Parts: sequence; structure tokens; C-alpha cells
Amino acid sequence: MSETHYRNKYRISSARLAGYDYSANGIYFVTICTRQKECFFGEIIETQDIASLQTTPIGQQAIDCWLAIPHHYPFMLLDEFQVMPNHIHGLLCIDRSDDHDWQPNTFGPQSRNLAAIIRGYKIGVTTFASRLGIDFGWQSRYHDRVVRNADELSRIRHYIAQNPANWHHERINEIGLFM
Repeated sequence: MSETHYRNKYRISSARLAGYDYSANGIYFVTICTRQKECFFGEIIETQDIASLQTTPIGQQAIDCWLAIPHHYPFMLLDEFQVMPNHIHGLLCIDRSDDHDWQPNTFGPQSRNLAAIIRGYKIGVTTFASRLGIDFGWQSRYHDRVVRNADELSRIRHYIAQNPANWHHERINEIGLFM
């Protein structure tokens, strides 16, 4: 992301797909990270060649809140998702059967689009942490990608499913150590 000048101050350019309506029917691949990539949600445990997340209470809440998204947004369908120690990957599908006309983004209330859904999800997990007195936080942004075709969807599903198995390798690369 590059920085641009706005009112004599720097700001980070949007990572969103320019001109795309993020309330439109489609499949969205999202990644949401915790504050400073702290491992709030648990740890990856490997047993019998299977890697999975051993959740903390807030990690279980992150799963429960994700599964509750369609209860708050009936037009949402959940696909593959994975809660990791410090981030979440998920495929969200906006499916409004009555929505057939694509329209460009407009400025105004943001209550039924991808950003509102992610904001609601983050609030649910954060509220739970606050009630338990956990010093928890999210990164202010999230990463998204509009899934463009079936091949890309298949690759992303595989990536999400394999994420726990790749956790230790990714962590080593992330901190700059190489075996």
C-alpha cells in the first residue's frame, strides 16, 4: 500500500478494489489479524500428522462469532474458514436472491456490505474479551479479495484448510529464522 497526501497529511491508500460494490453478490476471501499479530486465539497442536488450533476461550469465541454471521446477516453464506492463533481466514458469500443489479459504491450508510459484516464480527469478539478482562485488540484493517472464478475459489479453500499445517513454517519465516 502506498501513502498519499490528503489535506496535507499522509494516509494509506485503500486496499479495496476500486469501484467495486462490496455489498454485491459474490464470494470474498478475508483475512483479519489481531493487534500486532499477538496469538490470542490459541496454539497450533500437531497430533498424528494433523495440525489444529487448540483454542483459548477467546479463540472459541472467534469461531462462534464467525459461525453466527448468517444469524445477523441472513444474506450471508459461510464457506471454508480457519481461526489461527493470531488471524482468521475465511470465505464469505453474499447471496441476495433479490439482488441482480450491480451498482458502484456510493458514499452513505455502510450497514449491509462486507465492511459492516467484518466490523460486526470484530465487535462481537472484542466485547467478549472485554467482559473477561482480556487485553485484546484487532489490527484496524483487514485484507479482502474478491474471488473471481472457480479455480481461484478452489485454491483459496485449499490454502485455508492447509493453514494450520503450515503455521510453524510460516512463523519461522515471519521472524526471519530459517532452518
